[in-house]
Amino acid sequence: MIRKKVLVTGGAGFVGSHLCERLLNEGNDVVCLDNYFTGQKQNIVHLLGNPYFELIRHDVTNPFYIEVDEIYNLACPASPIHYQYNAIKTIKTSVMGAINMLGLAKRVRAKILQASTSEVYGDPQIHPQTESYWGHVNPIGERSCYDEGKRSAETLFVNYHKQNNVKIKIIRIFNTYGPRMHPNDGRVVSNFIVQALQGKDITIYGSGLQTRSFQYVDDLIEGMVRMMASPDSFTGPVNIGNPNEFTILQLAELVIQLTNSKSKIVRLPLPADDPTQRQPNIELARKELDWEPKIQLKEGLIKTIDYFSKTI
Repeated sequence: MIRKKVLVTGGAGFVGSHLCERLLNEGNDVVCLDNYFTGQKQNIVHLLGNPYFELIRHDVTNPFYIEVDEIYNLACPASPIHYQYNAIKTIKTSVMGAINMLGLAKRVRAKILQASTSEVYGDPQIHPQTESYWGHVNPIGERSCYDEGKRSAETLFVNYHKQNNVKIKIIRIFNTYGPRMHPNDGRVVSNFIVQALQGKDITIYGSGLQTRSFQYVDDLIEGMVRMMASPDSFTGPVNIGNPNEFTILQLAELVIQLTNSKSKIVRLPLPADDPTQRQPNIELARKELDWEPKIQLKEGLIKTIDYFSKTI
C-alpha cells in the first residue's frame, strides 16, 4: 500500500479529530492544521505519540505551504454560537480558507475535499433536499456568515476545477453528533445531553415540531473517505447525512429516557432563520459511493451520552 500524505484543516475539531484518527489507522501520514478557535488539543492528544501524525497551529485565512497528496478542508466553526460570535472571521475562514487550500492543491496537484453543509439549502422549500436544489437562504440573516461562506466555497471549488483542473470533491454534511462534540457549542444533541446529565431543564426553541436528521460521526467519516476515493470524474456535491427524520421534541424525550434524567422540557422563542425541516435525499451517495449510514439515533446517542458522562 502507498502511504499518502494527507492534510486535514480543522483537524483538532469534533469531526476533524475523528477523520485524523481514521486516516492514521489506514496507514497514512496525517498533518493536522488548526487554530484552536473551536478545535481542542484534547481531541487529538491521543494521536500525538504517533510518528505519522503532525500537528501545526495555523489559521487557513493565511496561505500555507506543504507537499501533500490529499487535502480535507474542514476548517470553519460549525455551530451557530461559534460562527455568529465573529461573523466576519467565519466567512473569511470559508472563503479565504478555500482560496488558500485550493491554491495549495493546484500547486502540488493534490486532490481536495470541501466539507460543505446542508445549510446551503437554507430553510428549504422542497423536502427532502436533493443536491440539485439551489436552496432558500437569507443572504443578510443571522446565519448568513456560515451559509453564504459555504456556498461561496462551493463556487470556488467548482471554478478551480473548471479553470485549473484541480481534482475536487464536495460533500454537504447534515447534522452530525458523537463523542468530542464541544459541550457548549449550542447544537441540539450536545445541548440536550449536557442539560439532561446535569439535571437542568431541556430547552426547546419554538414548538419543538421542527425536524432534523441526525447522523453519527463514524458514518460521516466513512462517507468522507469514500468520497475522496471515488473516481475523479465524480466531484459532487453529494449529501452525506442520515435520512431518518425526527422532531426536536422526539430527540429531547429520547435523551431524557436514555439518561434517566429528571429534566423537564421548557420552550424558548425560535431564533431567526432557523430551518423548519431538514432531511437529506441520499440516493446519489448510495449510487456513487455505495454509502449509507449504519448507526441509528438510539445507538449513536448511547455512545455520545457515555462520552459526555465521563467528560463534563
